[in-house]
Amino acid sequence: MNPRPLVVVLDDLEDAARRLADWSAIERRADLRIHTAQLRDADLLDAVKDADALVLMRDRTPVDAALVAAMPRLKYLAFTGTRNAALDVAALRARGVPVCHTAWGPSKESTCELAWALILAAAKRLPQAVAAMGEGRWRDGGPLGQVLHGERLGLVGLGEIGARMARVARAFGMEVVAWSPRMTAERAAEHGAHAVSLDELVATSKVVSLHLVMTEATRHLFDAGRLARMRPDAVFVNTSRAGLVDEAALVDALRAGRPGAAALDVYSSEPLPVAHPLRGLPNALLSPHLGFVSQPVFERFYRDAAEGVQAWLDGAPLPRLMPGG
Repeated sequence: MNPRPLVVVLDDLEDAARRLADWSAIERRADLRIHTAQLRDADLLDAVKDADALVLMRDRTPVDAALVAAMPRLKYLAFTGTRNAALDVAALRARGVPVCHTAWGPSKESTCELAWALILAAAKRLPQAVAAMGEGRWRDGGPLGQVLHGERLGLVGLGEIGARMARVARAFGMEVVAWSPRMTAERAAEHGAHAVSLDELVATSKVVSLHLVMTEATRHLFDAGRLARMRPDAVFVNTSRAGLVDEAALVDALRAGRPGAAALDVYSSEPLPVAHPLRGLPNALLSPHLGFVSQPVFERFYRDAAEGVQAWLDGAPLPRLMPGG
């Protein structure tokens, strides 16, 4: 008699999979193991080596050819969202493993809202004020908060999220400028922005916010030289991809006071190590990669993931199968 299939769900760090989707039909036919801690090395291998189906939370766990080879029983893989640069799709296809994904839900809106929460908190020095109140003080004695009205927002990238950022900035009365590798004046104007060079954007913007796709051409786009050209009162915001920034150079730049502050949601190593130097900087506002982490997004993620696993168990057409998968 064949053993029950093993379905493994990785990186449910929010402990949300069971709360947001119904896995009961799957558990009647398969063994389901949901991991709520991030696994690496031997722990990861032990968790997935017998998996028949694997569900990934976006790109939190890289799956390379070596890991694919270590899963001899794997017959189905799904990841949440629509892109996963940490997945060796070619290795999976060579094995004949279908690769599926989920829909996004309102992740673009969620990331835009988080970016503005970070911008406003940094500009108004909200964390310092809240901390002072918690300690029984009324003022923290630090610099005064800033006003964004009349200031310039520099958007590095003007896709779906960047366009949303521009609309909010205009509501605040900000001037919006934008740059991307293929930016045109016409495209910028469609979103109420002006196309400028990256050098001008960096040197003149009160807030610089990154919204680019990560490619080899954009890796470390913000290096020591570019960061040093920012205004000393500027807020540097990254809710996009950590690789767009030379993280070590950013630490040095913040210590030197140019830019004046950074508000970050993405990091080269996640979760961010406890001893990472960013954690000790008074002018660094850090959130734990919350851009896409919201209830409606995760409801879509896990409901679609459960639907895909159920279709695979039923031998039915697989929803959201990647082309060529």
